[in-house]
Amino acid sequence: MTSGPTTPEQRTLAGQVSDAVSGNWVDTLAPAWTRPYLRLSRADRPIGTWLLLLPCWWGLFLAMAAGGDPRWQDLWIFLGCGAGAWLMRGAGCTWNDITDRKFDGMVERTKSRPIPSGQVTTQQAVAWMVIQALVAFCILLTFPLPAIVLGIIALGPVCIYPFAKRFTWWPQIFLGLAFNWGALLAWTAHSGSLGWPAVVLYVAGIAWTLFYDTIYAHQDKEDDALIGVKSTARLFMDRTPAWLARFLVAAVSLMGLAVILAVMPRQDPSALILALLGPWAMGFHLLWQLKTFDSENMDGLLMLFRSNRNAGLLPLPFFAVAFLL
Repeated sequence: MTSGPTTPEQRTLAGQVSDAVSGNWVDTLAPAWTRPYLRLSRADRPIGTWLLLLPCWWGLFLAMAAGGDPRWQDLWIFLGCGAGAWLMRGAGCTWNDITDRKFDGMVERTKSRPIPSGQVTTQQAVAWMVIQALVAFCILLTFPLPAIVLGIIALGPVCIYPFAKRFTWWPQIFLGLAFNWGALLAWTAHSGSLGWPAVVLYVAGIAWTLFYDTIYAHQDKEDDALIGVKSTARLFMDRTPAWLARFLVAAVSLMGLAVILAVMPRQDPSALILALLGPWAMGFHLLWQLKTFDSENMDGLLMLFRSNRNAGLLPLPFFAVAFLL
């Protein structure tokens, strides 16, 4: 019995992406002809879908915790955000790979991606991006009109983000603007209108994105310096731990403020206290990441970045219990 490719070189020759999860379903179960397209969508690297989805669920659960009776529509918002996050993350990553196809070929970690490695053409990638976006739009049309409008506006940050690292040292802000939009959309889909708690929660998510994507960007800082691509990792360098601490405090404080704005009008102290435990739990996870951070440990950086799925999940049970009270 033969084993699959194990070394980075063998995986690249097999068409696999270098930083994909080992033994993922795309590389082992998906039909061969679909694999380049699924790799464009990062289906072999699910963490990005989680990071796009979790702010959606924060917005939905916090809106539910703010009061009101449960509705079947909330279950569809929950599931629709899941499907939409998978599709729009895929469309966004495909767009990112189209715009970065020349840069990706010069960076060790990204040169195995489908376009620079020749698995798909740029025209095929464009077609795949459009298909994903159209299916996601069909899901969006099932939401209330204000949420549909917000979903359309979200295309702006998505389109701009791939170019941000060419003109600013803070491209992670643009990623945060795009990746946390779901907090606004899901809150609005539940409540029917946008509220200040959702806006504050959105800004908390941007601070969280600055935290985890600065960690992620340290993997590429040497290659980025060679090709002239900017990032907060290159900007902060040895000062990164101090900046991560600032982003941690901002994320936890702003999420706590969003909880207060959402739940305090219920005049239920137990629900408020329970909901506030959510950002604190997330904050302790981020503190562990900060203490573990080592900018020269590439495997450790990827592990910490991926662990943000668990960090982002932590507020949800507290918001849910606060809603049930």
